[in-house]
This record gives sequence, C-alpha cells and structure tokens, in this order.
Amino acid sequence: MKLFSFPQAMLEKAIAKRMLTLAEPHRGWFATRWQQKPYRKAFITNKAMPLVTLIAKGKTWDDETFDTTLTEWSATFHESEAEVLRPLVQGDGLIQLMQKNLPSERAEKLLARLAMRPAPATE
Repeated sequence: MKLFSFPQAMLEKAIAKRMLTLAEPHRGWFATRWQQKPYRKAFITNKAMPLVTLIAKGKTWDDETFDTTLTEWSATFHESEAEVLRPLVQGDGLIQLMQKNLPSERAEKLLARLAMRPAPATE
C-alpha cells in the first residue's frame, strides 16, 4: 500500500521516541526487535507506513474506499506493536496535524484494527 509518501526517518524517530515511554514488558519486547534491521524495515513497511497512509488519506476518502483499504491491510499486531502505534492514531506526537481532521469513527476503526490479534492455532 504505497499511497502516501511520508518521510520514513521522521516515522522512525517518532517510534523511537514512543518506545522511551512504553511500560514494561512492552518496552523490552519491542526494543529487542527494533534493534534488528530486518524487523525494523518490515515493521515500518508493513505496519507503520500503511497506518500513516490510512490516517492521512482517511480524511478525504469515501467510506467504501477507506473500509476496503483497511480490509486489504493484512498486518497483524503484537500487543507491544499496537502500544507503539496507538498514539499515531490518537493524535500524539509528530503527525498530530494529520489526525486533526480524521473522523472519529475512522480513528476508532484504526484503533480496533490495532487491537486485533491472530486466532490461536488449534490442533
């Protein structure tokens, strides 16, 4: 989903700043993974950047386009990852102006998406 060009370095800085305020055990879990370059790249590409795109474009898209794009976003989130990304939706930090006109029902849908966890495998 490459629909919006947001500076990756700014997003990484916002995530690193948020990581400092995380409570344990989220900080330990996320910091360990964030130090690994492949994880960091995958997290930015598959989870953080699509979220920023949905926030930025969600203000102007019609409901059908927003819902379709949200459904097509196939990422699943660990609880610690959701803790890192939740402030981006709620209007904290770097991209606060982007959330300014985001309809509250769309913000709620994004927060609900972050709260989804994969179903446990049954044998």
